[in-house]
Amino acid sequence: MNPPDTETRGFSFPGTFEVTAFAYAEAAFETQIAAVLAEAGVTALTASLRTRPSSKGNFNAVSISFLCPDRAHYDRVHEVLKAHPAVKWTL
Repeated sequence: MNPPDTETRGFSFPGTFEVTAFAYAEAAFETQIAAVLAEAGVTALTASLRTRPSSKGNFNAVSISFLCPDRAHYDRVHEVLKAHPAVKWTL
C-alpha cells in the first residue's frame, strides 16, 4: 500500500475551502478580497465573508470561502493574496 501523496493529503478537489488574509485595517480589504480571488481564477462565496479586528486594531482578519477546482488554483489563491500590498499573511 502506498502512503498518500503529501501534496494532496487532507485536501479533496474540487471543493470549497476557506482562506483568511490578515490585512492592514485601513486598507478595508474586505471590500477587495472577492476581486482578488477572481484574479486567482476561483469563485468567492461572498455570503461567507467574515472580518475580525486584531486586538490593537492595526489589522483585520478577513475570511472567505471559495470554490476551488484543483491544488494549482488553491496555491494560486495564496500567491495572489500574499502579493497584495494590503495583506501581511494568509492562513
